[in-house]
Amino acid sequence: MNRITQLFNIQYPVIQAGMIWASGYKLASAVSNAGGLGIIGAGSMYPEVLREHIQKCKKATDKPFAVNVPMLYPDIEKIMDIIVEEGVKIVFTSAGNPKTWTAFLKEKGITVVHVVSSVKFALKAQEAGVDVVVAEGFEAGGHNGREETTTFTLIPMVKEQLQVPLIAAGGIATGRGMLAAMILGADGVQIGSRFAASVESSSHENFKRAIVEAKDGDTHVTLKELAPVRLIKNKFFNDVTALYAKSPTVDDLKALLGRARAKKGMFEGDLEEGELEIGQIAGLIHDIKPAAQILQEIIADFEQAKREAAGL
Repeated sequence: MNRITQLFNIQYPVIQAGMIWASGYKLASAVSNAGGLGIIGAGSMYPEVLREHIQKCKKATDKPFAVNVPMLYPDIEKIMDIIVEEGVKIVFTSAGNPKTWTAFLKEKGITVVHVVSSVKFALKAQEAGVDVVVAEGFEAGGHNGREETTTFTLIPMVKEQLQVPLIAAGGIATGRGMLAAMILGADGVQIGSRFAASVESSSHENFKRAIVEAKDGDTHVTLKELAPVRLIKNKFFNDVTALYAKSPTVDDLKALLGRARAKKGMFEGDLEEGELEIGQIAGLIHDIKPAAQILQEIIADFEQAKREAAGL
């Protein structure tokens, strides 16, 4: 038991990230049933779709699970009301000011976790009253921090100044990566890319295969003028790169991005025109497995790495 397992009432300090187009109730309940903390990703769900996933998750597991809410979501008031009405006990917030919703959620008895990419924002989250901070390094997939600080340097810097429990994210897909993060000061780890390539992930099979086939150097962060996002290089990425050669305006970039580009890639499986958001650690992901098996292998690898580190 440690601070994370006690706070969330889970067996292992492993959190499945709330990823858009990947983290529906099937994945969240599978991870929770296996002893981790599953998260439903609200970022790609209309409010009533989120309600449906929460209700199905409650039927699929009697273990704790959470909902991730990007605070730039246009219907966030409806989302938060649904979370309260459905009795969700843990909320992860991201992409916004934690002061906006933390007090509201905590007044309802909800444990609040906020995702940050820097020491500065970790301290602001703690000041806002969150229970836990997730510090996410630049290796992570999807929308990323502007600071470009890697997990290996970010975690000890945040740990040095933070009092609340700390979860490490970005570039972690194995038990050895988990051990490294915890040696650096994390109380637990949040894992995204590895669970995106799981049987229960709601992403398209084409996208899952693209994750498995990705090698080192196949992902890159782009669109920093809008919101930095790490993508697998494909035709859309090449189109963005070509546009940058013409010194585009923000409006030019928005026009190329258009709407539902991430849905097209990750949910509908268009590997050419879609946005394929995944972390650098994809180069270490070689297969698609059930989430429970993934979690079991991470924990077994973690325990083996601990024994090796101790010289046993």
